[in-house]
Amino acid sequence: MSEHIFLVLGATGKTGRRVTARLRAAGRTVRAASRSSEARFDWTDPATWDDVLDGVSAAYVIAPEVPGPAHDFVPRAVAAGVRRFVLLSARGADTWGDSTFGLDMRAAEEAVRASGVEWTILRPPNFSQNFDEDVFHAPIMAGQLALPAHDIVEPFIDADDVADVAVAALTEPGHAGHTYELSGPRGLTFREAVEEIARVSGRPVRYVDVSPEEYVAASVAQGISPEVASYLNEMFDLMRRGRFAKTTDDVHRVLGRPPRDFETYVARAAAAGAWR
Repeated sequence: MSEHIFLVLGATGKTGRRVTARLRAAGRTVRAASRSSEARFDWTDPATWDDVLDGVSAAYVIAPEVPGPAHDFVPRAVAAGVRRFVLLSARGADTWGDSTFGLDMRAAEEAVRASGVEWTILRPPNFSQNFDEDVFHAPIMAGQLALPAHDIVEPFIDADDVADVAVAALTEPGHAGHTYELSGPRGLTFREAVEEIARVSGRPVRYVDVSPEEYVAASVAQGISPEVASYLNEMFDLMRRGRFAKTTDDVHRVLGRPPRDFETYVARAAAAGAWR
């Protein structure tokens, strides 16, 4: 498939930019698309879809933020010549029951499964990089991460491992029709994760357990919309039910090596100045 164009949606995000870099390093032709990229793609604006699909044979897809658009996008992509989808979803999406969390991801899964072409679904838990590139970074810098996580165990996964699996699924045979439940090599509580960051970085930071109601109220007070705060609260509810807790061997199955450990991630991020 090296002579074809690989489309990467969400190309400026945690996994998208890593997938883009790996494909380009391997000599592949990549169209990196997002709302802010030169190749502009917006799930809410179907007028942006056709240009990014032109000549594409395989696509890395980040689910839209709402259910629905994927059911329109996927058939259009197939009609344009896409013959392989790799979709980023989340751990245990078929075990979430009547939760309102992840309806967007579940809808996207339905769309690629019904596409009639090759598809692979990746279901990771929380990324390790959430602590230095995303939602948990600002609280860490402020010295306190307060979550309704209780003593739940999360097998945090390194975004580099997710990108490696995605590239394998995009470029190699043997992954069509597979749903990979990805995880790191071990589970940690959020308290243990914060303690590891504090130990390695030398930054005074602590984990505080709060109720779901306190979490939503504090998030809204920090400028997060009530809808997003409630959405994240639903994720923690699923985590408290143990939906994401188990480790798997799917990273090893795909890559032939174990996933990177959280301790390795923390050492690397601290050395790069993530929490200075």
